[in-house]
Amino acid sequence: MTISDRYREVTKDIEAYLADLRRQGVDEIKGPRKIDRAVKVLQELYERVGEIPRMRLEAELTPVLISAHKQLDWARLLFEENGEQPRAAAVWELEQKVYRLLNDL
Repeated sequence: MTISDRYREVTKDIEAYLADLRRQGVDEIKGPRKIDRAVKVLQELYERVGEIPRMRLEAELTPVLISAHKQLDWARLLFEENGEQPRAAAVWELEQKVYRLLNDL
């Protein structure tokens, strides 16, 4: 799977988790707001990620992925503070996907 495909897959996974949280009626202050910010950051390159030349892929994706990872980490910490360990663990898994993609760049 290409970096571009993985980028899109990670974005979709995070979007799906956010949609699931909203269906559950999770309070926006507790973490979904940060997850929403991560999605927005990733969406900036979603359409054109496949058009980025391989030589520039690392330079262009790294700041975006780091920003999304930071937002997810913040969401995870908010869930942990509120004693919502299953949600914190789910966000941790999303963070790991972003981290693995970063490492592969």
